[in-house]
Amino acid sequence: MKNITGPKISAFLSKYSIFVILVGAFIASALLNRNFVSPTNLSNILKQNSIVTILAFGETILIIAGLIDLANGAVLALAGVLSVAFYKATGSMPLAFCLGLSVGVLCNLVSGFLVSFYKTPPFIATLAVMTMSRGLVLLYTAGQSIYQIGNFIVLGQGSLFWVPIPILFMVLILLLTWYILNHSRLGRSLYAVGGNEEAANASGIQVSKTKFAAYAINGVFVGLAGVIFMSRNNAGLPGAAVGYEFEALTAAVIGGTSFSGGIGTAMGTLAGAFIVGILNNIMNLIGVNSYVQQIVKGVIIALAVIMDIRAKNNRSRPKELPSETGQHGGALAGKKG
Repeated sequence: MKNITGPKISAFLSKYSIFVILVGAFIASALLNRNFVSPTNLSNILKQNSIVTILAFGETILIIAGLIDLANGAVLALAGVLSVAFYKATGSMPLAFCLGLSVGVLCNLVSGFLVSFYKTPPFIATLAVMTMSRGLVLLYTAGQSIYQIGNFIVLGQGSLFWVPIPILFMVLILLLTWYILNHSRLGRSLYAVGGNEEAANASGIQVSKTKFAAYAINGVFVGLAGVIFMSRNNAGLPGAAVGYEFEALTAAVIGGTSFSGGIGTAMGTLAGAFIVGILNNIMNLIGVNSYVQQIVKGVIIALAVIMDIRAKNNRSRPKELPSETGQHGGALAGKKG
């Protein structure tokens, strides 16, 4: 009997490599600093990482469809600050919450409109929205933070049934993303558009509407992240979340979402986000210089892109042709069949 243990292990590692890396990162971090595994620190990782994870789910949906969002950090700041300001003016938590989500959706609809109906490259469209959003929030606040936000902190610092609310929101968005990608018509359209836009269009999929919907969903996620972020920080911070778009992109790509489109999963992104979160946490615990941390993150992004390109090349590489005898034999057999 042939030994099939090797191929089975290889297949397992290939399919679940991101989770193996996550476990390895956790074990390595625990060995580097014993405070890493303390309940308080692990809880902090979950709460702090919830915002980037929510953003990463939005990026995953977009990248699968062949899109991208460079504006989510700036839109997060705009949505969060306006939500805080509205709460201070009205005292209505539900309306302030809905306003934050609405601002996120509105900004992303601008990106979706530019990309879907004016065929603007996603990079350029979202770069424009990023610049406008950051300018708007700085103009509205005159560059000043908003303090004394009262009970608004509940959304980012409160708990429900002893579970921190940011973690509950993260789980909710995880389930929503998983459902969209695996059990909805929109999910199938996202994969089709990202895999081959021309083929998707030829098969009857409304490509422009699919892209528009992807940006709208991302807008909900970004708006929610903005509300949670400001609540956790107990202030409306107009200059907040700079660079969060790159952390979200890194989490998505590390989690197996391909920049070439058509490939990605919710669970993979969750694992990728927590690898990034664990890395950030352990570097802080062992006292790595903040500038060095930026270098490390840049290297990780570069490696993730290289791995994505290599995986894409492997997928597109034609299979080796059989020997000439086998080739003829196969052709004759096919003709006889």
